Amino acid sequence: MKIGYSRISTSDQNLDLQTDALNKEGCNQIFSDTASGAKTDRIGLDEALSYLRKGDTLVVWKLDRLGRSLKHLIEVVNQLNDSGVYFKSIQESIDTGTSGGKLIFHVFGALAEFERDIIRERTMAGLKAARARGRKGGRPKVMDEKKIAMAKTLMADHSNSVKDVCQTLGVSRSTLYRCLSCI
Repeated sequence: MKIGYSRISTSDQNLDLQTDALNKEGCNQIFSDTASGAKTDRIGLDEALSYLRKGDTLVVWKLDRLGRSLKHLIEVVNQLNDSGVYFKSIQESIDTGTSGGKLIFHVFGALAEFERDIIRERTMAGLKAARARGRKGGRPKVMDEKKIAMAKTLMADHSNSVKDVCQTLGVSRSTLYRCLSCI
């Protein structure tokens, strides 16, 4: 059985083009969403995935209608594959029910993994170069040694409230306690 899934990003758009293509493809049931591709909650997709049974094919008009990203797309298709469900994209002519379609999809997966590795390598190289220039990553420290010493002195005087100490130092209560507990 062929199950269709369509998605538009905003209510200003129209599902007709996708629905016509999915009907022409012979889909018995079509699920749809009106949601941004970046949105994780897609009720129509969840319903389609739970409706599918072993041997069924999930059909989409284009790849970008299914996945939020290439990584997400590959995860969904691998999930389908593990369940014995095939995947077909009409525009890209990808059908995991065929050996050629499986090959194309595995190539996409390899390219996505390669892209993630390249991004990771660039990030690590950038951090290493920044450290070599004396820059440290992360959020700047709010309380230096001088402020911590001042906080200890102010806290030792019981006439000062915690609120007053925090206002004097310009820090939050949790920051004050965290810095004092580290010592």
